[in-house]
Amino acid sequence: MSSENTAIVVGATGILGREIVKELAKDFKKVHALSRSKKDDCPSNVEHNFIDLTSSAEEMANTLKGVEAEYIFFAAYLQKDSEQENWDVNGDMLLNYLKSLELTGAVKHVKRIILVTGCKQYGVHLGQVKNPMLESDPWLRDTSLYPPNFYYRQQDILREFCEKSHPEISWVVTYPNDVIGFANGNFMNLASGLALYVAVSKELDSDSKGIVWPGGEAFYTKFDTFTSSKLHAAFCKWAALTPGTANQAFNVVNDDVASWQDLWPRVAKRFGTKVREDQFSDSVGVGVKWKSETELPNPPPIALLAGEIGLRSGGGDDKKVNVPGSKLEQRVNLTKWSQEKEVKEAWDRLAEREGLQKDAFEKATWGFLDFILGRNFDVVASMSKAKRFGWVSPPSIDTWQALDEVFGELEEAKVLPARK
Repeated sequence: MSSENTAIVVGATGILGREIVKELAKDFKKVHALSRSKKDDCPSNVEHNFIDLTSSAEEMANTLKGVEAEYIFFAAYLQKDSEQENWDVNGDMLLNYLKSLELTGAVKHVKRIILVTGCKQYGVHLGQVKNPMLESDPWLRDTSLYPPNFYYRQQDILREFCEKSHPEISWVVTYPNDVIGFANGNFMNLASGLALYVAVSKELDSDSKGIVWPGGEAFYTKFDTFTSSKLHAAFCKWAALTPGTANQAFNVVNDDVASWQDLWPRVAKRFGTKVREDQFSDSVGVGVKWKSETELPNPPPIALLAGEIGLRSGGGDDKKVNVPGSKLEQRVNLTKWSQEKEVKEAWDRLAEREGLQKDAFEKATWGFLDFILGRNFDVVASMSKAKRFGWVSPPSIDTWQALDEVFGELEEAKVLPARK
């Protein structure tokens, strides 16, 4: 049964935004899907509206006249070359959009704003974090030690907008991690890059010895927490409609804590191949030719809590901690691998034979995948806070199932060859 609730989803064609639109469309009376372009066919209760988030508040207001709703989900993100640029652009996008609500008068209808961010909140991109990550962990605001974090600016903007200018409006912030999802034309995601690597590696595996894990040997047996885009969408709807979640930030990850030692063999089997038994041996050519290692700058994020948790190395300096140095390690550096002539030719053969989107391979964000799979430290986010507030995860979603379903969507979109 449909409710009378109305929503606006900003960034409606992204991996997370797309699923939020689909989830809300199940029972909301009206959903405005805001993006530069329309990439999906939507139910009748979803209306696409154009928005250029890099424009001024006045320009946005001109294009959004009459676009009003009670609940706003801001899931837009623009990747830039530096953290300072990310700070500037992504902060400005949110700030100008909120100003546009005031200019159109739509702000008087708003009850709650949900801001989608991520576990960069904890510095997972900078090195060893304290595990599990909790919403109460300190922010890395010292710019003499760490680069600017645009999630902090966005959260400051949102809180000030609600608490100082519009106290009748509440807010919620979500922190997903290593998202598993699909969106048409969006290749900055874990599943598509990983699957493309497997498909091409299988094509190149002429002696059927199996495929090689591209990430670091250390991370292969460490733990990670992932976020299904479908689970995140369900959480966002719950958090928007639950009175007690007002003005709170929440980690949003799958219930299971996963590890690639379990997932990688499943991925290989799904694509009709196997993991090479000696994949970490230096005698394996692919694991030598494209191997790389990068030290992450110190101090790691855990340094902020070194004294409190007993990891100070002595001398009263919290910047020195008794943890191994943080690194990015690639058994196969995918950025370099993807540029090799034999690799490109293998993809061309595969794409031609299977009728695939030929540009999918070159559009894949290999550097992003190198980072996700190359960390040498655990990344575990706790869902305890969300559960204290009453969240119950859908029983049908776990990390492997989420990956498997997205692989299926990629096959339907002709990014991957169909499962034989």
